[in-house]
Amino acid sequence: MKRALDQAVAIAEAILAGFDRHYALFRYNAQQAKSRYEAADWHAIRHLARERIDFYDARVREAVERIETGFDRRELAAGNWAQVKRHYVALLAEHRQPELAETFFNSVCAKLLHRTYFHNDFIFVRPAVATDYLDGDPPSFRAYYPARDGLPATLHRMIVELGLACPFVDIDRDLRLVVRAIDEWLGPEFAPSSDWQLNVLRTLFFRNKGAYLIGRLINDGEVTPFAIPILQDSRGRLYLDTILFGPDRIETLFNFSRAYFMVDMEVPSAYVRFLKTLMPTKPESELYTMLGLHKQGKTAFFRDFLAHLKHSGDKFVIAPGIKGLVMGVFTLPSFPYVFKIIKDKRSKDVSREFIKKQYQLVKTHDRVGRMADTWEYSDVPFPKARLDPSLLAELRETAPSLLEEDGDTLVIRHLYIERRMVPLNLWLERCTDDERVHAVVEYGDAIKQMVAADIFPGDMLWKNFGVTRQGRVVFYDYDEVAYVTDCVFRRIPPPRTPEDEMASEPWYTVGPHDVFPEEFGTFLLGDPRVRSIFMNHHGDLLEAEFWQRKQAAVRAGRFDDVFPYPESVRFRNRYDEDETAPAAAPPAPSPAGPATAPQPAH
Repeated sequence: MKRALDQAVAIAEAILAGFDRHYALFRYNAQQAKSRYEAADWHAIRHLARERIDFYDARVREAVERIETGFDRRELAAGNWAQVKRHYVALLAEHRQPELAETFFNSVCAKLLHRTYFHNDFIFVRPAVATDYLDGDPPSFRAYYPARDGLPATLHRMIVELGLACPFVDIDRDLRLVVRAIDEWLGPEFAPSSDWQLNVLRTLFFRNKGAYLIGRLINDGEVTPFAIPILQDSRGRLYLDTILFGPDRIETLFNFSRAYFMVDMEVPSAYVRFLKTLMPTKPESELYTMLGLHKQGKTAFFRDFLAHLKHSGDKFVIAPGIKGLVMGVFTLPSFPYVFKIIKDKRSKDVSREFIKKQYQLVKTHDRVGRMADTWEYSDVPFPKARLDPSLLAELRETAPSLLEEDGDTLVIRHLYIERRMVPLNLWLERCTDDERVHAVVEYGDAIKQMVAADIFPGDMLWKNFGVTRQGRVVFYDYDEVAYVTDCVFRRIPPPRTPEDEMASEPWYTVGPHDVFPEEFGTFLLGDPRVRSIFMNHHGDLLEAEFWQRKQAAVRAGRFDDVFPYPESVRFRNRYDEDETAPAAAPPAPSPAGPATAPQPAH
């Protein structure tokens, strides 16, 4: 008995040591992001963002290996695993990241235990350690009270205390524009109350070439979210590019189609709690994910999913839209997500491993706000009674190797989950004329912004894009994604003879990476209403020369700027309103390096 108890304690300590090593590396990654930003080393920032995604799985593998080689698993009967969990909970009493440590415990157990152990006696189906009032020392956010020193001086101190090691182009000019923007937002009737204050998170949010200060204005209990993007000019000098107000603008920064932020957080739950005050409708699962803690996002999502199943009665159904050749998609109408599986019977000659690599490529790449992020899950149980008969029949027909039927439960061995959108082809069938113009312009913008990040979508059909609730067009079909730099963009050569024109086969050679942009119109522009809009705004997408120019720019390390906010709100448009501002705006962020411009680089 004592030996089993000692072993349970040792295993709990080994798992927590594995987590602590993971989170130390995670924080070091974010700390490096700050120094790389100050050095304008955009290559390094993108490398940091990519490598961090694999940190978690590597540490889980290390912990599993340590337990498998260091302990006698035959002595760990079911009751002893419950002891491991109890000792682990005790170790988390004063921990600063207990919710993340619980998820790490679950990940290790999932590698060591059979699925029958996956309930709250053995793993953390429910959290065991509360984080409601957990905070760091010093606290996660700074509070400033402008009534004492005035708003300009308060803002100046707020920027100084960020501790950035770069000079500003003209901080006084930028702060005047911030004060003016705040005054305009609050309006002439604004009267400061006794609780008038500014709260800002202690550390900056880094992504690509941008650093974001995230905060809130509080007056008489009313909360106004704000964010200030801080960029660099071509000489490495900083400037405040704008100030964004309101939940909608802040949610755009944290959109699921953008790259994860790099943020140094001692207590991530405190950051999430702060962000929830800015974006009350944003699920914690998405906030954790956008902070780079995508495994915790998965845990939070699955808890939300289980809770929703208890409080709803509708059935999972096949998702609306044209069925995919590779992926099967279903949804629960009362829940704003879709579930995607890789079919066994695919109408394209691509392997399951290749498709998984495509999804991983997108996850580790800069998604520039135009490619949907996904959570990847294994062994997900669904109650059969909640599956529509037609969906159940289709799953059994198209993906039998992924299914395990366990009494009243259907377990799907592998699937992806992402935010639900309206397929663009369906949107165009039922939208108004104004909505059609907006959607087609958005579609072309989405493609051009993906190209700016070295992504060629491959299959550009309307059905492979979705419309979000904010009206943005986002790409979500990845089996034909390729790097722009790997493609060969060509014009179709003229026919040599009349017979060439009439031939069923092309009269010219076609290489494996050849792309003929002028063919896009054949598949996309059958509707004359759509064609007119497309040609007015994005006709250059049908020209090989456009793609060749973009390809050459990417190869040379030059990227178009893609901002997570409208060009119209940037302070550079208001410099002429400031009598002390220079006649010309400071240069745009340096295009050097393979990173795209300051943006929430998804």
